[in-house]
Amino acid sequence: MTFLKRISLVITSALLLWAAWPAGGFAPLLFIALVPLMLVEAQIAADPAKPRFAFFFYSWFGMLIFNLLTTWWIWYASEGGMILAVIFNALFMSMALHFFHVTKKKLGTFAGYLSLIFYWTAYEFLHHRWDLSWTWLSFGNGFASWANMVQWYEFTGILGGTIWILLTNIIVSYFVNKTIFMQRRVYIKIALIYLFPLILIPSIISGIIKGLRQEKKNPIVVTVIQPNIDPYNEKFGGMSGRDQLAKMLSLAEQKTDENTDYLIFPETAIAEGIWEHDLQDHRFIKMIRDFKEQYPNLKIVMGISSDELYLTVEPPTKTARAFSDGNGFYDSYNTAIQLQQDTTIQIHHKSKLVVGVEQVPFQGMFGFLEKFAINLGGSSGSLGTQKTPSVFTSDKAKAAPVICYESVYGEYLTEYIKQGAQAIFIMTNDGWWRDTPGYKQHCQYARLRAIETRRAVARSANTGISCFIDQQGNIMQPTQWWVPAAIKQTIQLNDEVTFYVRHGDYLGRIACGLSILIAGFAFFKKNKKTV
Repeated sequence: MTFLKRISLVITSALLLWAAWPAGGFAPLLFIALVPLMLVEAQIAADPAKPRFAFFFYSWFGMLIFNLLTTWWIWYASEGGMILAVIFNALFMSMALHFFHVTKKKLGTFAGYLSLIFYWTAYEFLHHRWDLSWTWLSFGNGFASWANMVQWYEFTGILGGTIWILLTNIIVSYFVNKTIFMQRRVYIKIALIYLFPLILIPSIISGIIKGLRQEKKNPIVVTVIQPNIDPYNEKFGGMSGRDQLAKMLSLAEQKTDENTDYLIFPETAIAEGIWEHDLQDHRFIKMIRDFKEQYPNLKIVMGISSDELYLTVEPPTKTARAFSDGNGFYDSYNTAIQLQQDTTIQIHHKSKLVVGVEQVPFQGMFGFLEKFAINLGGSSGSLGTQKTPSVFTSDKAKAAPVICYESVYGEYLTEYIKQGAQAIFIMTNDGWWRDTPGYKQHCQYARLRAIETRRAVARSANTGISCFIDQQGNIMQPTQWWVPAAIKQTIQLNDEVTFYVRHGDYLGRIACGLSILIAGFAFFKKNKKTV
């Protein structure tokens, strides 16, 4: 196989992955997308003259193209952030592929292909849980636009989809290598015996689950606002906070009445920082309460920027910042609040932060980078977080207030459900990415959260796509890009706890343990050969 042919195959894999991705992609392409890349791996593995890291560089090149084609839109928010995200995410992907390549050479084809499932699943699991976390391109997310194929995510989460994709690609790759010179009837036989059942059986099971599952009748009426305030020229300057709030309340008036239970505004609906000890008396909170007097039973959930004051000698948290005069510290938060019948204000602080935008990674070692943090939310540097998410409670429901990036973390959302959340309210601001695939992908991923938790979703975007999603992942009343809107829907609450909510990403934990075992065995065998 020539260098040009290997590069062509690597690029083909990248293009297939991109063509399968939400939104608008043809998801079944995921079942064969890795095959060209794995043919390159097999050819390199069979040639002892090839350099040790040859496949690593081929795979990195392929993953670079996939990442670039799929998440290029990050450029609009941060040029440097996009470059770093593409380079490093591709690097982590290619490392998992390299470990598979080495293990396959040491332990043989069967153990090698098995290790690919373990390594890649472990990589995704771990990549969701460290300071450089980036879950966007986890393979299981690829079915977000084809939610009817993966209703069984309520048992496995997205890692089940990742394993499904890897398994089909492994089987196709194995038989393509073995039958490259066989007749057409042999390919047909292989497809009928191995490939079609592997694809069809989970899809059929998904259809059965959807057919059998019925939403219990426990309704609430929710109004969602999409104000469409430009995040670059208006949200954090150029339009007063009072005018922004007045615009949202005017939209709310169109779809709010005495039967409305919840009114949801987007992330940073109040963008200027509010001291949390002064929340009750803030002029914007008073504006909202004046509006709410018309609807005594209405609950309002919204995003704000808030600050917490510490009059201490030492910083009480890692993210606390000192005042310039040295008298105390404060934390800044990306916050959600709930206003209800009484004067109580419930608070949730966003805890899954965007790297480089809201969080400096590995702050203990690189705290000096605070001053270089990107400003995309009215504040720079690392924001504060809280250990466990908050659930907003009222006389009508318990709701999970989910802020923007938090919605792409499946296991994180299970923490809300374990606290009794019966519905999910997502507040986001997707205008940073302009009219690109980014905001569409973000909305589609929320469908997977609905399936995993079997909770209805009400999604309020400053701009992008505001919508409702039922417990089966069906989108209702999606709004258009860059169009102010108010939408209203009756959604059903649910108290059921799914298998995935109960056990989380157990597939990832199993994969981590098996990866250590198989990698250790491969290392042992390697050392034994060199004695």
